[in-house]
Formats: sequence, structure tokens, C-alpha cells
Amino acid sequence: MLPVVKALRAQAGLEMVVAVTGQHREMLDQVFTAFGEQPDLDLELMSPGQTLTDITTRVLTRTQALIDDLRPAMVLVHGDTTTAMAAALAAFTPRFP
Repeated sequence: MLPVVKALRAQAGLEMVVAVTGQHREMLDQVFTAFGEQPDLDLELMSPGQTLTDITTRVLTRTQALIDDLRPAMVLVHGDTTTAMAAALAAFTPRFP
């Protein structure tokens, strides 16, 4: 997704916000460093021993609040199956493309 982020950031008149959940922190940091990028927001949603329900609830709740606050024209989601599903659902419910 970072090549897409870089291409979108290069577009004049387009404001972009990259938010991460903090899942797979070590890999996430390495990839951002390799592409010379940093997330705009780190939701820091991961905690030791969390259940699938915990992850889903945290991602859905926090992402929904972020989307409600930012009111984006579009939401792009990248991640593993649980975080991607919850973030996409947070955008779908209020009908953000």
C-alpha cells in the first residue's frame, strides 16, 4: 500500500491521512522506514493477550470515530483479515467509498 500512498501524496490538492493500528509493529516500522514514510496517526490498538473479539471491537470503534471526525472522501484499507474487515466495515456503514 505504501507505493499507493506515495503516489497519492504526490497529487496536488489531495490531502491524505495514513493511520495504522500498530499491529505487527516491528514489520510495520521496517516497511515505513524502507519507503521513507511515517504514518500520520498511530491508533495503538494492540495489546498483549487480546482476543479476536477485542481486536475487532477496538479497530471498529476507533476507526469509526476517526472516519466520523475526518469525514474523508474515500477510505483505503490494507491489513490482515481482521483489521481490514473491521476498518472496511467502519467506512461502509456510514457509506464512505
